[in-house]
Amino acid sequence: MPDFADKAEYGERIADKYDQWYGAVDEEMVEKIYEVGRGGSAFELGIGTGRIALPLQKRGMQVGGIDASPAMLEKLKSKEGGDKIEVQTGDFASFSAPGKYDVVFAVFNTFFALTTQEEQVNCLQCVQKILAPGGKLILELFVPDLKRFEGGQAVRVSEVKPDQVKLDCSTHDPVRQIIISQTVDLSGMGIGFYPVKLRYVWPAELDLMARLAGLELESRWGSWRGDPFTSKSGIHISTYKKQGE
Repeated sequence: MPDFADKAEYGERIADKYDQWYGAVDEEMVEKIYEVGRGGSAFELGIGTGRIALPLQKRGMQVGGIDASPAMLEKLKSKEGGDKIEVQTGDFASFSAPGKYDVVFAVFNTFFALTTQEEQVNCLQCVQKILAPGGKLILELFVPDLKRFEGGQAVRVSEVKPDQVKLDCSTHDPVRQIIISQTVDLSGMGIGFYPVKLRYVWPAELDLMARLAGLELESRWGSWRGDPFTSKSGIHISTYKKQGE
């Protein structure tokens, strides 16, 4: 049986529900990525069902990507324009790409799916190699809020409908910076389990890992609107460039 260390497991289980739960397109996100990539070429880490890649393609960008889940990529290929996006199935802790890209990005906390510091640094090194001159990396990540855990665990009701309840159940290991979560979907159709394992990092640690990989922080926002990043920000959108550029 697959365990929480299997990076493909999340996508394989959630592929049929992903667009229903998370399919809404954030136009400000699409606009920022397009702007940073100068309308050129983009490569997405964890491309999934194409929630962001397809809108970028419609704007005229050349888009590629990688995902660990064949089921998610099948959903992408079934959509209009999805068969024109060059994708690879694999682990973005260690990957290569056929060309160079003006922007590489990972949104929706996908970078945290790499569950060791070594994997995260390896990923950043791979990104550095596929960035075109002047190219940028964009990461959208949550700022860890450890107050939500009591006794190393948390349970939250995320949705209640007449015929459905969704629970988010998590455990937290502060030493390894690991959060293991399970979304439990209870409905008249039965019970669904959607597991995910993440290794969070603080912005300062991320910046250090990026420097080790030959990247340096260019900007950090508190939202896709470009709001300043402050101590009250729940997320950060961080942009990196190659050192010396």
